[in-house]
Amino acid sequence: MSRRVPLKAGAQQPRALSELRVLHALAEVINRSTSLDTIFSETLQTLRWTTQADRAAVLLFDEANVMRFAASDGLSERYRAGVEGHSPWAANEENAQPILVAEPEREPSIARLLPLLQAEGIASLAFIPIAHQGRLLGKFMLYFNQPQQMKSNAVRLALTVAEYLALAISRQRAVDEIQRLNAQLEARVQRRTQQLQEANREMESFCYSVSHDLRTPLRALDGFARILLEDAGHLLDDGDKNKLGRIIAASERMAHLMDDLLKLSRIGRAHMRLADADLGAIAREAAKKLRSGAPARRVELKIMDEMRVRADIGLMRIALENLIGNAWKYTAKCDDAEIEFGQREENGQTVYFVRDNGTGFDMRYAGKLFSPFQRVHSPSEFGGNGIGLAIVQRIVHRHGGRIWAESEPGRGATFCFTLWPDGLPPELASSLPSSPPA
Repeated sequence: MSRRVPLKAGAQQPRALSELRVLHALAEVINRSTSLDTIFSETLQTLRWTTQADRAAVLLFDEANVMRFAASDGLSERYRAGVEGHSPWAANEENAQPILVAEPEREPSIARLLPLLQAEGIASLAFIPIAHQGRLLGKFMLYFNQPQQMKSNAVRLALTVAEYLALAISRQRAVDEIQRLNAQLEARVQRRTQQLQEANREMESFCYSVSHDLRTPLRALDGFARILLEDAGHLLDDGDKNKLGRIIAASERMAHLMDDLLKLSRIGRAHMRLADADLGAIAREAAKKLRSGAPARRVELKIMDEMRVRADIGLMRIALENLIGNAWKYTAKCDDAEIEFGQREENGQTVYFVRDNGTGFDMRYAGKLFSPFQRVHSPSEFGGNGIGLAIVQRIVHRHGGRIWAESEPGRGATFCFTLWPDGLPPELASSLPSSPPA
């Protein structure tokens, strides 16, 4: 039996240094390479050099847990086709150990492969597991043309190379999985974007219908009812006049509902134009309008100065007009009405609030406040369509914040909101001037 000439004692140190250099070079290739094919080729060369094998191969488990050739060096097609699928370990083996077969004819577990080994000229072989974090990924096959007893040092080096390859395979599979998930996410985003665009088109069509198609018959209903009341009022009894009056009132109420519905839809689609805004100044403008509309009312208004924030001034004007107008409405029955607009710090965030000492409401119904056309008081008690707070919520959400209410029946209400608690989104921040206007 022919054997390789062992390294002499004096040559052991140069051999050890060479092994370290080869392993380091392999690690560099693995770190730089983005292709497993390149890594397989370099790994097989390193493996053959460190173990002095004549031929080598990499086999990996596929999705069906069948061993498949991933790369080979020096093996015939016939041999690969004949042995593919064979594995000495189960796919779920957690502690696979190297198997060294110096004399294949004496190994019963590979008896069926013996004719293929003989035809291929393989005298000895070794199975080296490739595993990562306890999971068996596949195996290295080492083939020797002459009978060979692998030394422990060669086995150790083969296992080290297997660890390097296992890391590379796991890394590549993670990259592939991320790319797959990204592709799925991108497809989802495109699908959702398309759905959103379609929904926006439907909303635009609906708004056009509300603005034009529905208003025409509504105006006709209102107009003819008024004409009938004016021209034939002397012929009608009080009951008929009352019915016509109710038709006119219902038409006006429907017109206001359509106006509010259009406002709500436009708020969600309006383009954001951010600027440095003084919320206190905006609130004072809103309060001035309310006072001019009801000069006889005695209301104490407290509005904090210098509440500056990056915001869409037009949208914030609508929000504060609704919030302060809401407080104005629900303090109508108070002799000493008080309305306050200010800010406070909570958990490191600025919270803006509008507080009143009006009617208040039961917190059990707080969930209804911000839904369109939902009310906690009857229309006969307080007017309105129940759309104002829904508009405010949409504006606050477009400014990255949230809104909530605190109240007790008969003890007033406080509406709180935040703006940009997580900072301005990059796409909006990039469009702002480098310094805020004075």
